[in-house]
Amino acid sequence: MEKSFLGKLLHLADPTLPIGAYTHSNGLETYVQIRLVQDKESADQYVRHNLWYNMKYNDAAIMKLAYEATMVRDIDSLQALDQECSALKSAKEIRQASQKLGLRLFKIFTRYEKDSLVEAWATLAKQRKVDSHYCVIYGMFACLLQIPLAEAMHAYYYNAAIGMVTNAVKLVPLGQLDGQDILFALHDDLETLCAETLLVERHLVGLCNVGFDIRCMQHERLYTRIYIS
Repeated sequence: MEKSFLGKLLHLADPTLPIGAYTHSNGLETYVQIRLVQDKESADQYVRHNLWYNMKYNDAAIMKLAYEATMVRDIDSLQALDQECSALKSAKEIRQASQKLGLRLFKIFTRYEKDSLVEAWATLAKQRKVDSHYCVIYGMFACLLQIPLAEAMHAYYYNAAIGMVTNAVKLVPLGQLDGQDILFALHDDLETLCAETLLVERHLVGLCNVGFDIRCMQHERLYTRIYIS
């Protein structure tokens, strides 16, 4: 009988992993405070736009490239992707959040997946030659755990979606059923996003999202803050 990858995928993409994701709103707190997101409809729009116009061309696309680089054991390409990710995240809080989440994810799964590529990355991290962004580390371990790329991508998007919805429920605030309505309505989008992200052309990776970057930068100077980013 073929060994199932489902358990490992659920573990890798679990929103409750102890990596601190719940402390980051990724700019949503700014959108709420300036009233751009203030109800169920605007929260739904925020989540969709973030997935379609930000993640598709940035973190999700880089995750896919990291997965493929891991398949051919290309540590240099992985390092270059990590550096590219640092350059693309112009907002300081978002850049630091991605690094912290990635490092914590690495610390968890390096305990279970013994591999020369993981050891090489650990050496680079100790030498501060890599930042270990979450999308790169996720892609690396998804490959090493032998999780098919399409399924790893779907779980990656779902993890991001549920994180944004959960934050919207707390910040707007929304009712719990409102959050579930938004999440359920996203299922078709997630299917399409996964298929399209796997085909994103390399020169489109890093497509700029000026408005999102500005809101993330503004978060640093909000009068009151619940979230770190």
